[in-house]
Amino acid sequence: MGGGVAVAQQSAVTAQSNASLPSAPAPQSDDVPLEQQPHSSPTLANSTKHGLTDLMHIAVSPIYLRTGDLKWLLPLAGASAAAFATDTHTMHDVVSHDPDFNNAAVNVSQGLLGGFIATPVAMFGVGHMTHNEHMREAGLLGGEAMVDAYVVDEFTKLVTFRERPQVDNAQGEFYIGKAGVNSSFVSGHCMLSWSSAAAISGEYHSRWVSLLAYSAASGVAATRVLGQQHFPTDVLIGSAGGWLIGHYVYRAHHHSDMVR
Repeated sequence: MGGGVAVAQQSAVTAQSNASLPSAPAPQSDDVPLEQQPHSSPTLANSTKHGLTDLMHIAVSPIYLRTGDLKWLLPLAGASAAAFATDTHTMHDVVSHDPDFNNAAVNVSQGLLGGFIATPVAMFGVGHMTHNEHMREAGLLGGEAMVDAYVVDEFTKLVTFRERPQVDNAQGEFYIGKAGVNSSFVSGHCMLSWSSAAAISGEYHSRWVSLLAYSAASGVAATRVLGQQHFPTDVLIGSAGGWLIGHYVYRAHHHSDMVR
């Protein structure tokens, strides 16, 4: 009996002592999955800061690759190697060189890209006017993703100097000075469209939104090749890079407490 009283008294003292201790520090953000970290609602005011932070994280992202990333990295590497090996043959012997056909494909790609640029702007504007925070955020993140993708695309073009398919019988040589800022690698149209598609699809979690967005982005990729504007490798890696950027922007900046 006396032992039971002693244990009870000791437990009470321990509980009182623990209650007076400060709370344990919260885990550092690097230890918490990105989607579980708290995010403030994105706004136009903080979008510039987000963009700069995104670009720094994107630049160092290769050093954070994990074993689990091989499930998508290896297939992408294999597909890219196959595309590189067949780029010249595809553009020289498979894709039509009919100017009317090529121009029609280019016009389609331009129209689709215009839609990807206009959609986030319209979503942000309509969401802002109707106080639909979900739509407003989707538009804002779609726009942020496209800005990030544009910067990455331009940097990649400047350091690769790849010839366009129309030059030198579609040899697609890299580091050729005459390519300049008009480098073929990677496809900017694909980077922009896939980044916007990924961010907006992430926001809505709808198979129909994803089907529409990714179908349109695939159309951009296909018509850039059919228009003799890019090699298959350019659109493959550009599309993958755009998707990764858009997915990252969504996970990093969407407001997790927002009602869907």
